[in-house]
Amino acid sequence: MNITWKRTLRTPSSERFLALKDGKDAAAVDLHYLPNGTVSGTVIVLRSAGLAEADIPKLLASLDEDYLPDVDLQHGTLTFTVVWGDVLANYEATTDGPSVA
Repeated sequence: MNITWKRTLRTPSSERFLALKDGKDAAAVDLHYLPNGTVSGTVIVLRSAGLAEADIPKLLASLDEDYLPDVDLQHGTLTFTVVWGDVLANYEATTDGPSVA
């Protein structure tokens, strides 16, 4: 599995990453850095990426190894909730309310 990661957002207590499989969007990951030193993540795997459930541990381990040196899955300092999903649309704020971008 050829996965590359792109950081799309960073704040003092959170980050968002996009996983690319063979150059196409495969998953979005939101990470939240908690005061107790742990990290909690939400992973949305795109159905269109063609990943199987068996691929998810490799995907999570890749992000852990590349971007999260201070926490890890094996020691319980990193947890993920994984969801299968589809992109419906991108919305942006306008003066008339949210609209499809």
